Amino acid sequence: MASANQRILLVEDDQNFGDVLRSYLEMNDYDVTLATDGNSGLEAFKKGAFDLCIFDVMMPKKDGFTLAKEIREKNTEIPIVFLTAKVMKEDILQGFKIGADDYITKPFNSEELLLRIHAILKRSQKGISIAKDDMKDYQIGDYHFNFPLRILSLNGVETAKLSPKEALLLKLFCLNINEVLSRSEALSKIWGEDNYFTARSMDVFVTKLRKYLKDDPNIEIVNIHGNGFQLFVKSSDN
Repeated sequence: MASANQRILLVEDDQNFGDVLRSYLEMNDYDVTLATDGNSGLEAFKKGAFDLCIFDVMMPKKDGFTLAKEIREKNTEIPIVFLTAKVMKEDILQGFKIGADDYITKPFNSEELLLRIHAILKRSQKGISIAKDDMKDYQIGDYHFNFPLRILSLNGVETAKLSPKEALLLKLFCLNINEVLSRSEALSKIWGEDNYFTARSMDVFVTKLRKYLKDDPNIEIVNIHGNGFQLFVKSSDN
């Protein structure tokens, strides 16, 4: 299922569980580096090149959420999966706000974990068709959006540097401006799959885009119940 160069950073404080999980992933052709606390996990990340991270949430020295935040400051694109026994909705939302790609609750089926890892790695290659569109610059009300640089400006002043997924989602909105963008289309093109976890992740990204665009009162990202979202831009003449 995996190609030989797909490397996983696994940070799990239970040494026995970590060893078993590493062996299972290596049996399925992944190259796995195991760290047993958040500090050593961060050091391993700095030294290696990885395709995906799997972090336990409750760890000594540095918890998984803190580790993920620090890694997100260095790399906005690498997929991150949280592995935890916690099932609180607030924890799941916190994970997605940090930029998690999935949230797997212990105990879990090992085959399901493999399928999720495969889907996430495949998903990280998505967005190519959106990125290849020839349009590079978009006007959204008073905002200017430069897609290749991922820069959003208001009246000539840079206001935000978007993450890769934020930029892809905003570009997809721009390609469908004042039209309904179905949730399933966005999830398929950017996240590569439509499920509960990717849908919650998309909600977080939509909330971020709303904040970025809040200073133009003529712009609104509207929830279309049961369908998706609409980037609505009112004419300044109205």
